[in-house]
Amino acid sequence: MQRSYRLEEIAYIINADLKGDPDCLISGIMTLQNAKPGQISFLDNHRYLKYLAQTKASAVILRPEHQSKVPSSCHVLVTVDPYLAFAKITERFKKKNVYGMGMHSTCIIGKNCNIDPSASIAPFCVLGNNVCLEQGVIIGSGCSIGDGVTIGAKSRLEPNVTLYADTIIGENVIIHSGSVIGSDGFGLAKDKENWVKIPQLGKVQIANDVEIGANVTIDRGALEDTFIDTGVKLDNQIQIGHNVHIGANTAIAGCTGIAGSTRIGKNCMIGGGVCINGHIEIADNVNITGSSSIVHSIRTSGTYSSTQSIQPQREWQKNSARFRQLDKIARRLKKIENFFSQKVKILEKSK
Repeated sequence: MQRSYRLEEIAYIINADLKGDPDCLISGIMTLQNAKPGQISFLDNHRYLKYLAQTKASAVILRPEHQSKVPSSCHVLVTVDPYLAFAKITERFKKKNVYGMGMHSTCIIGKNCNIDPSASIAPFCVLGNNVCLEQGVIIGSGCSIGDGVTIGAKSRLEPNVTLYADTIIGENVIIHSGSVIGSDGFGLAKDKENWVKIPQLGKVQIANDVEIGANVTIDRGALEDTFIDTGVKLDNQIQIGHNVHIGANTAIAGCTGIAGSTRIGKNCMIGGGVCINGHIEIADNVNITGSSSIVHSIRTSGTYSSTQSIQPQREWQKNSARFRQLDKIARRLKKIENFFSQKVKILEKSK
């Protein structure tokens, strides 16, 4: 049964200033436009301000400057960061799954495994030899775990995750369905008309408190390990090449591709659909906007963008044609600059 919270409790949890009835009961959370009495909502993005005056929510989390626009029937929790407050209170209303300890009878377990009695292994899982599952680990149905894999305490694999041999997973890690960790990196050498596969001898290490979305692929290292540091958050459908190093607390949105041997710093934010070249470095505290293409190292923190934003087709066609002429224009401009530079020198000598 879903628990209800008094507004006074919620205000304490999110460290907000309560304007209203502290005993008002809240049983759920919903958007401004769809909330009903008994639910709480929040306003962070100004685009949704138009829904505030008509909301049916019993309470709204918002910034001080928006208090005057709240309907009289609605209580208010004032904070400087409504989105962070929303994140904290949402956890309280999340339905929690209950996992039984032990393993299902359909599981196949290899030799010399060290499985803590508190671990939970769902049906149809396969564990190789010398696998270590620490306290409170949860393995969803249909997972495949290779030889020598270690999974730290309280980590959770959702159904159908694949961990290749020797992968190391830290504590409190969440890996969502369909993700493949530790497959071979894309290492090939050309021998005339044929490709020669380079054996990938490294592994993947994932530190504590990392979350990996659905259908993410992280390649094992060629010689050194691929490393995902503490607190990294990866969205769905991200490709991470071999020997990549991602620094602590970096967040990467979906469909981003990172080529091999790239190092990304701490506290970076990378938008969706970003293409990152191999063998480059990205400094700490770098923000990269969606659909950008990064082909050179970024050595200074800040926000970076590339590609053109959407335009009407005819305008885009004209701009695209002009873009293809940029090299010729630059060469002509250089000739003009050189011509006038020589003229200035002649004039100076004639004085």
